Amino acid sequence: MNKMTLAVGTLSLAAVVPSYARKVQKPNIIYIMCDDMGYGDLGCYGQPYIATPNIDGMARDGMRFTQAYAGAPVSAPSRACFMTGQHAGHTLVRGNKEYWAESARVMYGQNEDYSVVGQQPYDPDHVIIPEILRANGYTTGMFGKWAGGYEGSVSTPDKRGVDEFFGYICQFQAHLYFPNFLNKYSREAGDTAVSRVVLEDNIQYPMYGRDYRKRPQYSADLIHQEAMAWLDKQQKGRPFCGILTYTLPHAELVQPDDSLLERYEKKFFTDKTWGGNRGSRYNATEHTHAQFAAMISRLDKYVGEVLAKLKEKGLEDNTIVIFTSDNGPHEEGGADPTFFGRDGKLRGLKRQCYEGGIRIPFIVRWPGHVKAGEVSDAMIAFYDLMPTFCDLAGVKDYKRRYANRAKKTDYFDGISFLPTLLGGEQKLRHSYLYWEFSETNQMALRMGEWKMVVIKGVPHLYNLSADIHEDHDVAAEHPDIVDQMKRIILSEHVDSEDYPVTLPK
Repeated sequence: MNKMTLAVGTLSLAAVVPSYARKVQKPNIIYIMCDDMGYGDLGCYGQPYIATPNIDGMARDGMRFTQAYAGAPVSAPSRACFMTGQHAGHTLVRGNKEYWAESARVMYGQNEDYSVVGQQPYDPDHVIIPEILRANGYTTGMFGKWAGGYEGSVSTPDKRGVDEFFGYICQFQAHLYFPNFLNKYSREAGDTAVSRVVLEDNIQYPMYGRDYRKRPQYSADLIHQEAMAWLDKQQKGRPFCGILTYTLPHAELVQPDDSLLERYEKKFFTDKTWGGNRGSRYNATEHTHAQFAAMISRLDKYVGEVLAKLKEKGLEDNTIVIFTSDNGPHEEGGADPTFFGRDGKLRGLKRQCYEGGIRIPFIVRWPGHVKAGEVSDAMIAFYDLMPTFCDLAGVKDYKRRYANRAKKTDYFDGISFLPTLLGGEQKLRHSYLYWEFSETNQMALRMGEWKMVVIKGVPHLYNLSADIHEDHDVAAEHPDIVDQMKRIILSEHVDSEDYPVTLPK
């Protein structure tokens, strides 16, 4: 984000590994972003209770990052930072602004739902990742949560470079794992817009109450099946990018009553129940610990099937696979992060700018290119993925090519970390990382080992090298550091009418 540093540009793939760059085929990209998984929720990050053999295997076969950060401490803005290559002080979408509450009601059987669903659209005047990749020869598919525009808006998958989509346009709709409908789009099938797929077997039963569990169509499984069908169609010779934004393990805590869940019900024989919240669309849950653990293991099973399909089709050596989470752990729907130690000894949860809300698991596997068993402490953030993907795709000087000249300033805040992945010298590094989140009136800046969290305008300073849990505010002892970081925050923040935040005093 240092503007002088960014002006230098990013390293190209050819500059890092000339022999690889001379190969004809561009690498395929699979980006798996799960929902509300904390830093400590995987075995390879120290989780003692939940089995994640496939994701742990990715870490053994590739590179595991220990200081990777989400774009924001909650879903929609974090995903916006990934998609736009902008940090949360520059991107248009900075919160979970909804567009469904005032829409007309529609009926699915005896179930009332909304006629329009979705979140605030991505800025149509700023390019996003699928648009860049598709313009450079990639087939693009996205499966899971969109959260970058409401139905019929200027920013839906069909309008933003996605060739095939299946999942939830709206993240609020994703609170139901047995929903009334999902959304789909297929350019290949001749679709002209995103439409709804009514889940006929689900709508025979109510959205709430005991009979809800009679619904048989589980969205996470349906989304994964569509992703696998799309992946099975991909062939050598044309690069593809699959963005798999699985909703697991976000609440509600519910899934099919199968052997996977049964295993954890036996393991956590003494468990908790949760009474439900109709307004949030979270049904009541028994065995909350078992449900949560099984949701992560179910996600791990999906990851294993993706990796197996790549191997089956002879694509794994030319496919880079990334696994991460959109933000820190949640307490919704009966989730119990304290029990699982889910924050990985970090302070804070989802919606907070402490480390627990924004530091996330991040694993990269690319056989023959990313060295197996590597652990990196490089500081990276979601807005670094756009330049990294551009380097992978051979897109040179992406900011010059894709900046909207009609804008006074079209921000691009990322730095490619491809040199780190390939074991080369990472010449360009962030001087600092930046976050803000208006819904809890928080901002944060990390500068080396210094971390400032601003809450309602009041700065709190921590030295992460000595205080990873952010327990000891040393702002009074280091006024010079506080002043320096405040100046950076003021320089990086661009005011937003939709998302006001109190600047540090």
